[in-house]
Amino acid sequence: MDSTRDVIIQSTRFDEAVAFYRNVLGFAPTIVRERMVGFETGNFQLFVEPGGAPGPVFDFECDDFAATKARLLEHGCVIVDENPAIPRCYLRDPHGLVFNLAAR
Repeated sequence: MDSTRDVIIQSTRFDEAVAFYRNVLGFAPTIVRERMVGFETGNFQLFVEPGGAPGPVFDFECDDFAATKARLLEHGCVIVDENPAIPRCYLRDPHGLVFNLAAR
């Protein structure tokens, strides 16, 4: 498993969050979709999605999604959100860190 440069936040005020990061902080949008906007910040790429607020979500990729997910669940991680169509899931580890696990 490897980390990416991506950090994801969810906001119940999606349009306001997008405007804040674009207009106030001055980050340039790199990806614009209906339910996600990505911003280049320099050292990491920030993604804003509509939804609840699990806090900042770091992004990890793996070669064997099913096996890695099973191993993490066996060791105390819990699923916060999941989208099998991608596949990807947000997991909270036993120490409170929420991260996105995605197939490489």
